[in-house]
Amino acid sequence: MKLSQYNNTSFDRGAPRGKEVLWWVVRSLLFAPWFPIPSSIKVTALRAFGASVGERVVIRSRVHISFPWRLTIGDDVWIGEEVTILSLDRVVIGSDVCLSQRAFLCTGSHDFSRESFDLMTAPITIADGCWIGAQAFVGPGVSFGKSSRCLAGAVVVKSIGADTTVAGVPARRIDRAS
Repeated sequence: MKLSQYNNTSFDRGAPRGKEVLWWVVRSLLFAPWFPIPSSIKVTALRAFGASVGERVVIRSRVHISFPWRLTIGDDVWIGEEVTILSLDRVVIGSDVCLSQRAFLCTGSHDFSRESFDLMTAPITIADGCWIGAQAFVGPGVSFGKSSRCLAGAVVVKSIGADTTVAGVPARRIDRAS
């Protein structure tokens, strides 16, 4: 790769630059602090910036959401401490979903086969009733079927069917949680 050839100008950030800058300020004040700020305030801020957020959503401290205007969250969702949602593309989180501490939902990567190291994005979808364990990585284009589980520390780069449990690096289906 030759980073001098990297050109990201075709990437659509999804909002005007002023809105993005204002989001950085709001994110720094409401989402970045280590101390608790009520989830209702964070949910209101996300909605103000274009996210679709359901009812009874809990958002813990130090959560990082890059572009809320690309985020949809269902009802009864819990987002743990230091979760990162890199929403360069759409992220859809169903209802009754738990994102445990330091989970990383990453909708972007780079084409390392090209010298220009082109940016590539793909959406992430997490269906109703799913659990993403602590420090799990979910890559671009991954979908989780209803009631599936991703155990702590897993690296998920392929979609997961309904009622499936995965673990490991790379994540593989396992018969039962251990």
